[in-house]
Amino acid sequence: MPHHFARIAFTPTVRQVQEELGSRPGYARMEAVPHAMNDRFTDTEASFISARNSFYMATISETGWPYIQHRGGPSGFVRVLDGRTIGFADFRGNRQYISVGNLMTEERVSLFFMDYPHKTRLKLFGRARIIGLDDVPMLSRLEIPDYRARIERGFIITVEGFDWNCPQHITERFTFAEMTEVAAPMHVRIAELEAELARRPASPTTE
Repeated sequence: MPHHFARIAFTPTVRQVQEELGSRPGYARMEAVPHAMNDRFTDTEASFISARNSFYMATISETGWPYIQHRGGPSGFVRVLDGRTIGFADFRGNRQYISVGNLMTEERVSLFFMDYPHKTRLKLFGRARIIGLDDVPMLSRLEIPDYRARIERGFIITVEGFDWNCPQHITERFTFAEMTEVAAPMHVRIAELEAELARRPASPTTE
């Protein structure tokens, strides 16, 4: 099974459900590609990840429960270090440390990168390791200049497989910065029209 995401996700039970519900033929073709794929980033994945300002990461607790956490920062805070490795600085948050604790007993993670304006998502399986503050060379690769947040550690994730999702049922959402950029030409035009109105002579009034 050279499609690395399918190799992980399509367990025997999943394949049985696909068969019962009629989607198995299409996914069987996906698995039957003649060469290994979706375990190394192309420029498309690297650019997509590097442009994100947030993602969701699932870890597994020692009691077997999944836990999903939102991770955010400035665009580009997730660094593509090479064709199979990404990393990011872990900024101080609410200090529950659930993801950190889970990764001490189980390295497997699942990530969702979302682009809401373009209704696009990239899902990824990987193995994570924690980088301590003593690993200065690696942390220096993950730091975000001028971003005012305290770094407590870093995360390095080795990719096992990834896949792109279809855009169905993704609601378009826009950040304040994105809306400001879209509205900028409109504000310029409004200012031009207001200036033009100000230059026009006042209309005579009638009594």
